[in-house]
Amino acid sequence: MSKLYVVGTPIGNLSDMSPRALEILGSVDFIAAEDTRVTMKLLTHFDIHKPLVSYYEHNLREKGEYIVDRISAGETCAIVTDAGMPCISDPGEDLVRLCAERGIEVNVVPSPTAAMSALAISGLSTSRFSFEGFLSVTKKQRNAHLDEIKDYKRTLIFYEAPHKLKNTLDDLLSALGDRRISLCRELTKIHEEVLRGKISEMINYYSDKTPKGEYVLVVEGALEEEEKSGDIEDAVKFAKKEIENGKKASEACKEAAKKFGFSKSEIYTIIIEEK
Repeated sequence: MSKLYVVGTPIGNLSDMSPRALEILGSVDFIAAEDTRVTMKLLTHFDIHKPLVSYYEHNLREKGEYIVDRISAGETCAIVTDAGMPCISDPGEDLVRLCAERGIEVNVVPSPTAAMSALAISGLSTSRFSFEGFLSVTKKQRNAHLDEIKDYKRTLIFYEAPHKLKNTLDDLLSALGDRRISLCRELTKIHEEVLRGKISEMINYYSDKTPKGEYVLVVEGALEEEEKSGDIEDAVKFAKKEIENGKKASEACKEAAKKFGFSKSEIYTIIIEEK
């Protein structure tokens, strides 16, 4: 029967490949892959030989219709991403939408996901969380995103590439304050590492180190007003950063006061004296 299978693959350790995933990948007519070269290595390792169709962000409209047409004609397809679950912060979500619009059945074969794996070992609250994916590389959109979620009480989860990590940590400190954070890299791989501490501590840690590997950042949610605390220096630094980003001094100091528990006038006075 024609259908689409959303098939998860390991995020690093090939031993995490499920028997059902192997069964499905070996039985479908063709496989849609984010990067056919990466998927070919995985299939070769498990001695699976199936036709591959390249399906990624920049060709998803054209190839999506092509894939759906083939499924509608009676074929079965499995969609995979380079690692982990397809359709999570991934162009595969568009293919699932197309199938839903055409009335095509979609089945899921789950696998480990970096976001949930990192959350589980973060040491932060797991009762409520918000997956925020990758922050925009455009400064205006990035600031707007962080401004939107700064008051969320739930734990926040981000993905980040190594070459952007330092700037992202700076932006998180500026927008969210000095919260607890867990940095998880190379999950399930040989060099798996989890760093826990305050955002400022992570900034200091990477001041003379080069980030390596793909990261999942798990950040503490906003604390209740009476729980908020911090150094006046952090509050002033936060306010200055907001001013640099275009906010009026009064508005920046108000935001800093709210986040760090100091009075607006106290922060404003220090900023004026330092000019």
